Amino acid sequence: MAVSLNKNNYTLEAIRENKRFSLSILAEDSDPAIIGRFGFTSSRDTDKYEGFGYEVCDFTPCVNGRFAGRLILEAENTVDCDTHVIVIAKVVDTIEGCGTPMTYAYYHNVIKGKAPKSAPTFRPTEDAPRGEAVKKRRFECDVCFYVAETDGEDLPDDYVCPICGADRSHFKEV
Repeated sequence: MAVSLNKNNYTLEAIRENKRFSLSILAEDSDPAIIGRFGFTSSRDTDKYEGFGYEVCDFTPCVNGRFAGRLILEAENTVDCDTHVIVIAKVVDTIEGCGTPMTYAYYHNVIKGKAPKSAPTFRPTEDAPRGEAVKKRRFECDVCFYVAETDGEDLPDDYVCPICGADRSHFKEV
């Protein structure tokens, strides 16, 4: 298994130190808050397991939640790729889950999620084609880059990001 991580990612430090780690395969019906917590916060300053908890599977912590499956991995090698490091790991165990695995197409097109600029899956925002009238307003979360669309109105004051849980103050119109 090959896993790409940004060099500044705390997870990379943890994998280098501990070697053994788990990988949860998101399902289309996984709690979107888990994406925000594990994808857009750092363990340097956030307890990612808070509110979710974890169980120990084959001597490895695995976050609680609904997943399509889980892998227990052991890092064997790394490959330096400029801004990222590819961790080559041996699959030690697999844990069956349920649900349809979430693809990046589903994440981008259905959930309307975005990847941070530091992620290998980052895609720049595409501008609307010329000549089309823009009817909707778009607001981007400055924590997880989720884009909320409205039919011309402002976001409600009590709006909360469905991905990371950030309040309305973290949304800027784009």
